[in-house]
Amino acid sequence: MSRIDLKNYIPALTGVRAFAAYLVFISHYADVFDGAMPHTFQRFFNEFHIGVTIFFVLSGFLIAFRYFNSFQLTGDWFKQYLKNRVARIYPMYFLLTAGAFIYYFFTRDPVIVRNFPSAIGLFFMHITFVRGFFYDLNFTGIGPGWSLTVEECFYFSAPIVFFIAKKYNKFYLQIFAITGFGVLMVLIFRNVNWYGFFGNFTFMMLYTYFGRCFEFFVGIQLALFVRKNGLERTNKIRYTYIGFIAIFVCVAIMSKLAIPRGWSAGLHNPFGIITNNYLLPICIATFFYGLITEGSNLKKILASPFVELLGKSSYIFYLIHLGYMYNMMHHTFNWLNDQAFSIYDKWGVEWHSPFEYDSLNLLYAFIVLNCISILLFKFIEEPLNHYIRKSNFLINKPTT
Repeated sequence: MSRIDLKNYIPALTGVRAFAAYLVFISHYADVFDGAMPHTFQRFFNEFHIGVTIFFVLSGFLIAFRYFNSFQLTGDWFKQYLKNRVARIYPMYFLLTAGAFIYYFFTRDPVIVRNFPSAIGLFFMHITFVRGFFYDLNFTGIGPGWSLTVEECFYFSAPIVFFIAKKYNKFYLQIFAITGFGVLMVLIFRNVNWYGFFGNFTFMMLYTYFGRCFEFFVGIQLALFVRKNGLERTNKIRYTYIGFIAIFVCVAIMSKLAIPRGWSAGLHNPFGIITNNYLLPICIATFFYGLITEGSNLKKILASPFVELLGKSSYIFYLIHLGYMYNMMHHTFNWLNDQAFSIYDKWGVEWHSPFEYDSLNLLYAFIVLNCISILLFKFIEEPLNHYIRKSNFLINKPTT
């Protein structure tokens, strides 16, 4: 088998980001179809939170793919590494989080703060990513932003993970150490009334890096395997479709599990945690391996320019699809619905309003959210990303 030089950018994996974000969107609004479809289907869609696992495996793959062979435990390397991560993640997160708390200032929407006594204090917990360690605060502000705490923990730990893997040949042993630390934190703090700081094992396993580190490690292992073996294969196994089908088998398994009291999905069942955190990442890695090494029709779709654009803007879509921006659209649709029927009454006609059906309004919201995401990506996120990378932030830019 020959070795080839691999590019650091794989368009199909950018398209996968859109796919993952849309799965999460469906999971959060599956209740819109309550009564319009069998409960089995609704339970199935409710488990589409798997988009988050796709993000985590993809992050592990991309960070290892780009940095494993070049990382150095030096101050300058780490500063440049963090600079790249900040440029990619932080600007839009900060701006959208600030927007959430400005929205709270005018509306006093309790969902934003969840009874936390200080909105300003909570805002600083958000922009420093520490709110993700508190069960009671996990869905405050930008609700989906809890996953960024998980991502940031991985970003900070990745160079150490690489170092231990290279120098001491200890790779998967680190998973036990990281998860074990999370278990210890729960044992210490679960009886401390501190806004649910490491409040229970379900929270730790599903909403912190300590419980979900295996997903990143699977992505890392896939990157190392691809780097070592290249893109040429001797077998004809269609990993793309095997992995894709296996992903939704995991969804089906979780949709059949009993939902524990106080939780909302089969994911929260102990067997759901095992399926989501350990079985699903392997299926996702199989799917990614197929996308990387095969020329399937699905790969062509995900790598197409439009889907690639949706993938690039999907980070923003993920952050805004749940919370104040969606709520403002929902209120707008209700207002438009009232206006439509008011006009019909004046005209003396009995027509249907284009805004009277929740399922159609969800489709409108999906389209508008994508348009907003693309605009924010083109005019704010991408320019700020390039500006920070070229700036002297953390480390001076190289001189030419």
